[in-house]
Amino acid sequence: MSERVLRTVTPIDGSVVVERPLASDADIEATLARAVEAQRRWRAVPVAERAAICTRAVEWCVAHADELGAELTSQMGRPIAHSPFELRRGFQERGKYMAGIAASALADIEMERSPNFHRFIRREPLGVVLVVAPWNFPWLTSVNAIIPALLAGNAVILKMAQQTPLVAERYAEAFAAAGMPAGVFQYLHVDHDQVAHMIADERIAFVAFTGSVAGGQAVQRAAANRFIGMGLELGGKDAAYVRADAALEQTIENVVDGAFFNAGQSCCSVQRVYVDRRIYERFVDAAVALTNAYLLGDPRDPATTIGPMVRADAAESVRGQVEEAIRSGAKPLVDQSRFTAEKEGTAYMAPRILANVSHDMRVMCEETFGPVMTVMPVSGDEEAIRLINDSRYGLTSSVWTTDPEAALRIGNRIETGTWFMNRCDYLDPALAWTGVKDSGRGCTLSQLGIETFTRPKSFHLRLTT
Repeated sequence: MSERVLRTVTPIDGSVVVERPLASDADIEATLARAVEAQRRWRAVPVAERAAICTRAVEWCVAHADELGAELTSQMGRPIAHSPFELRRGFQERGKYMAGIAASALADIEMERSPNFHRFIRREPLGVVLVVAPWNFPWLTSVNAIIPALLAGNAVILKMAQQTPLVAERYAEAFAAAGMPAGVFQYLHVDHDQVAHMIADERIAFVAFTGSVAGGQAVQRAAANRFIGMGLELGGKDAAYVRADAALEQTIENVVDGAFFNAGQSCCSVQRVYVDRRIYERFVDAAVALTNAYLLGDPRDPATTIGPMVRADAAESVRGQVEEAIRSGAKPLVDQSRFTAEKEGTAYMAPRILANVSHDMRVMCEETFGPVMTVMPVSGDEEAIRLINDSRYGLTSSVWTTDPEAALRIGNRIETGTWFMNRCDYLDPALAWTGVKDSGRGCTLSQLGIETFTRPKSFHLRLTT
């Protein structure tokens, strides 16, 4: 029987950049057995020591950010000018923040004491946590689950996406360098069927999945006969509402970046923009001018500002969504002749801005996951609220305004996990990262994100007198 192999094909030129054997059934069994045994010891390690090890692992990754960023560029195509900052910024910020709050987040919850009773709630680890992480922001998405799960006293097995397998291997190096006991953190290169069998295994206590809605549904099916917890961070069709009083220059700069960073391949990228019609033309003209200045090209070139999408077929799918919208009346605004690197049959796709769009177009209701921004004029707050909520997704939305009271008033009515004012496409580690509707369920980051990886256990002690 021939060996089953994982191959990572770079979108840069279609060559194979990573090749690894897929784990055998025996490999999976040994990994699970090691995790169970290691977790029994790890849960007894003081929280402060767990936090110190996790912090050292984060610092190791940040110290190697240039090397790891270059690997990331080769695997999934993000410009080298951006890749290292996934580690130096968000990854470092989240990892260290979670380690810093672990002691308070995991402390016993004490009830009022009395001469006769001592009562408290203790947060206990779940056991072995399976983290299934995507390729688009592999360090940022995985750190949201790996670090809090370990801090809480769990063992972790990481299954990284096929496009970015080296991330899993570098995590293992980082934890080894940090002094993590053997077996507490492990990774496996496995296929979808093997993941499903692992989820069904009684030794897996929790699944943290980030990916598509279809992927989340597959995770739920695999766990259907088990009473285990899961966190599902799924898709998005995130919206921005630009009010007439917005600081226009700052707004345009941030919204365009929120749409096209990482070639739009983000669950919380800005895909729908609703602009007060009084400033609509000014917004559109400036947004198009800024987009026309992007440089599409080889992501290994430091001058490149937008790289290829992850695969040629992904780019073709996004082009198909755009072309369908244009046939239905949408108007493309970006000068495609400026982007000579775009060629059919490749992963290179220039950014698009579409006007004259409507909610009966797929580009306005289905996740695009590519460099496409749609723009619609609105008459004011009421219409913007209705259109933002007219979506099966609810991950993040933003309002651009100089009126904080209006931002709060509008935000109270928006169906979303995170509501921004004058920013977008950012995860604050002190706040819960969560979604509603088809954007998933569960929570990472913040104190609540650590609690996700625990179960409450009540202690009710009657004291002898």
